[in-house]
Amino acid sequence: MPSSASSHPRVAVIGGGPAGLMAAEVLVAAGLGVDLYDGMLSAGRKFLMAGRGGLNLTHAEAAPDFLSRYGARQARIAPWLDSFGPAALRDWAMGLGTETFIGSSGRVFPVGMKAAPLLRAWLHRLRQAGVRFHMRHRWLGWEDGRPCFDTPQGRRCVQADALVLALGGASWRKLGSDGAWTSLLAARGVDIAPLMPANCGFDVAWSEHFRQRFAGEPVKSVAAGFTDHAGIQHRRVGEFVVSATGVEGSLIYALSAPLRDSLTASGPVTLSLDLAPDKSPERVEAEITHPRGSRSLSSHLQSRVGITGVKAGLLRECLGREDYGDPLRLAQAIKALPLVLRGTRPMDEAISTAGGVRFEDMDADLMLKALPGVFCAGEMLDWEAPTGGYLLTACFASGRVAAAGVIDYLRRPAPEREAPWTTD
Repeated sequence: MPSSASSHPRVAVIGGGPAGLMAAEVLVAAGLGVDLYDGMLSAGRKFLMAGRGGLNLTHAEAAPDFLSRYGARQARIAPWLDSFGPAALRDWAMGLGTETFIGSSGRVFPVGMKAAPLLRAWLHRLRQAGVRFHMRHRWLGWEDGRPCFDTPQGRRCVQADALVLALGGASWRKLGSDGAWTSLLAARGVDIAPLMPANCGFDVAWSEHFRQRFAGEPVKSVAAGFTDHAGIQHRRVGEFVVSATGVEGSLIYALSAPLRDSLTASGPVTLSLDLAPDKSPERVEAEITHPRGSRSLSSHLQSRVGITGVKAGLLRECLGREDYGDPLRLAQAIKALPLVLRGTRPMDEAISTAGGVRFEDMDADLMLKALPGVFCAGEMLDWEAPTGGYLLTACFASGRVAAAGVIDYLRRPAPEREAPWTTD
């Protein structure tokens, strides 16, 4: 059963990532008792991993453009960002002693680029405020109306007046996000959209020669586009990385949702690469057909169009010998090189996941309709966004929304708070 309806209700926050930590911060500031449980040895493991190459907290682009990154879930996420958007997130970081700056791409980073100092300051503030942390507590569901955990000391069940679940998706399971919660909630009547990889790499059938020579090489200053299964055209400019199994990196991640959906709907997808996006097709054709004298074709490509290294390797990999030797076909390929993607990489390799608790099964406060008193936040909800700070911003904001919902819920008279999860 929940703790008695006294003036000191306690809330269990399950999950120690950005959404869970932010929920805990709002709850403890409201005077509630907060216990935070996480299956890992320490909180914020995935947050730290995300910051290894420079923590991208958010993005400084105009609000309509920012909101558009959430695709079909824009209307659902807009209220979150209205209350805690990019500017508020930067102010919050400053309150923890972390100054931020806007990079040339519009992405926002902490000065120093690291996640660890921000996380350390945050956890210290939460502990000082009274949040009680319980590490190596893996949630098992409910027993006799109480949330239960697998701990190093054995099974432990606790009392709580409300729950915030911030359990992540199913990527990077070694950092704690394994998606095991889906069956626990489904058993309680919660509708879960199947989890799928997001911000993920894709398989390409490279030749062994190409793989050995170019795996790990970045492909910079390119554009990629395709027409999806619904007839919608997509195009992005940026860079990606050739992997041993295919392609990955920021440009690929920006297209990963429609690429994945098209692969699911109709099989292999042909991605068109523009290896010289700053040059018109006419300019490329003129440069390629310009007499090259005694120079080799590779030298000609490098000097006239800037095609060298991995870009030259991609041309040889994707074109037949006859097409590669024909100046007109070669020029066309530089502007529209067909690259066949055969499948997504496994979900555990993805940066994040799509799918999760459907919004239709929650109210506006992110409380589960089937389980009053249980709130959900973060990546476990059925939404997705590309990298570039969009994921983190919405995760932080959702934690605050869920916490505000808890506070409102606990203000209700006790009889109105008797919930199905409290009576097995």
